Parts: sequence; structure tokens; C-alpha cells
Amino acid sequence: MEQQRHPKKERTMVFIKPDGVQRGLIGEVIKRFERTGLKLVGLKLTILDTERCWKHYNKDNAWYEKKGSRSIEERKANGLMVDKSAIDYGKEIIEALVKFMTSGPVVAMVWEGNKATGVVTKLVGTTEPTTSDVGTIRGDFTIDSYEITSVDGRAVRNLIHCSESPEEAEREIALWFSKEEIINYRLVQEQILYDVNLDGILE
Repeated sequence: MEQQRHPKKERTMVFIKPDGVQRGLIGEVIKRFERTGLKLVGLKLTILDTERCWKHYNKDNAWYEKKGSRSIEERKANGLMVDKSAIDYGKEIIEALVKFMTSGPVVAMVWEGNKATGVVTKLVGTTEPTTSDVGTIRGDFTIDSYEITSVDGRAVRNLIHCSESPEEAEREIALWFSKEEIINYRLVQEQILYDVNLDGILE
């Protein structure tokens, strides 16, 4: 039986999307994560393939129905024709995401630390940039919205993908990183963050 991983070893998956790469925000994103004390254990610049992207998003009909219904409401509000089912509009969201995510280089990263998934989610902000709080990455660096993406028929350009739960992170990491690509090492700052005793600081 596999030993339960210590909370400080929680890992989460992050992509800097093609828009973040093109806008030169790689360093800014990494800096924000590093400042919290999270540890970077996996990193690569890569081009994503379509098949694995569909596996990555891993959505079911209930998700398509929910998101598609919102798309229909937005289309009606903007005076656009509604000529498909909610499920079809929902699938179009993932189709647009896959097209966007495979359009250019992305930075794939694995971050490790206590509550890594929650910390990253907090720093990144909500999915829609215009409703993300000031101080979050999406709130500070982009102005895209669901309304304009619905009108333009494209994916929201919100700079980053991050896992929504530790369980989702484990699935996503296994999809994009081999075990050999995850580096196990110790940072000096971990002694301050996690060690029970701080012996040896005073001389």
C-alpha cells in the first residue's frame, strides 16, 4: 500500500497558455508562484497535441449542457442566432479551447507545496479575467470576457490553466509529465516553511 503523501508534497498542474507566452509573462507568473513558497518540480516549453488536450479537459454531457446553456443566454442577449443544442454549444467551448491550446508554445509546470492547488487557484483568479480580483494574475494582466468570446466564437484568453482540485492535478500531471520529468529535491526555504524546529538559526 502506497504511503500517504505529506501535505507539503501536494502537487498541482499549471499551463501558461499561448497568450501568456506571446505576451512575455512567463517570468511574472513563475515569480508570483515562487514568492508564496511553492516549489517548481516540473517545467517544460512544449506544443500540446490535440488528442491529449481532449483527454485533459475530460468533460461530460452534464458539463456541456451547463456551459452550453450559458452560451445560449449570451447569444440571445447579444441578438445572435441560436441554432444548436446546449450540448453542442458546450462542446464548441472545448473545441475552441483545444484549438487555442495547440496554437503555439505553452509552458507546462508542476508546483509542489502545502495546499498547492488552492494557492495557485487563488493567485490565478477566476476563469473570466474581467471578473477576477485585482491582484490576481488574470485580474492584473488581461481584460478578456465571456461576452466577447461568445461574439467572436473563440476561447477565453485568460493566460493560465490550473487544476481545480488535487485529484484533478494528479490526473493532469500524469497526462503531461513522465515520472522522470518530476524532480524531487529540497529547497533551503522549506526549513523555514515546514520544519518543526528552527534550531541553528541563531549563532
